Amino acid sequence: MIRSLWSGATGMSAQQFHLDVISNNLANVNTTGYKRDRAEFEDLLYATLRLPGTPIGGGGSIPTGVQVGHGTKIVGTQKIYSAGPLEETQNPYDLAIEGQGFFQVLLPDGEVGYTRAGSFSKDAEGKIVNQNGYILQPEIVVPEDATEISITEDGTVFATIAGSVKSTEELGKIELARFTNPAGLSAMGKNVVKETAASGEPKTGTPGTEGFGGISQNFIERSNVNVVEEMVNMIVVQRAYEFSAKVIQTADAILGAANTVKR
Repeated sequence: MIRSLWSGATGMSAQQFHLDVISNNLANVNTTGYKRDRAEFEDLLYATLRLPGTPIGGGGSIPTGVQVGHGTKIVGTQKIYSAGPLEETQNPYDLAIEGQGFFQVLLPDGEVGYTRAGSFSKDAEGKIVNQNGYILQPEIVVPEDATEISITEDGTVFATIAGSVKSTEELGKIELARFTNPAGLSAMGKNVVKETAASGEPKTGTPGTEGFGGISQNFIERSNVNVVEEMVNMIVVQRAYEFSAKVIQTADAILGAANTVKR
């Protein structure tokens, strides 16, 4: 009976964490480039009272054993890197990746971060930066007298320079990075993820080639959170939490009945 109390408690704890994951997904439904998280569970250690296959008299064996589990726990949260819908913005510095890959940005600590959020702009020096001021890598500087910016699908950046005769100048190329296991990347907040041993080392390349997605100018990628799906998951979590709580109440009632048995 004590096992059922603890098993119910682990179920309530796991569902509470699951609700935390769902609430974070819903909170980021309008976050550019956000990828939803999915909670993953595993069962806990089993108490084995009799092993399957235990031999018995006459040369036979028991076909099934006697085992009882001790509940569940959260074993991980996995980011789902499915594509989000594209939204047209008419902002020439807004970029979206159609396919695999991440933009590379230089973080304040000197390391490179990776992001799917392509809401870029110019800083005071003309460098292309994201909303937190992180510089896009490789670094691209837009001239002060540039009147128009054009970015092709393969990441080549062109600027139309003002003057008596307008001329087009190539400013550089945007490179993308991809990983063998993107789910192994570590989320740092601010729409940035970092490389880990689980993700593998980044492979950089030209957009639109070698498995990298192409770049769409004047678009941003919205969150891939499906509100209806998350609401259904929330209902499932609520019911699972109630079932675990009911197990604890029932176990407590049975223990109470056993405690009041008179001789």
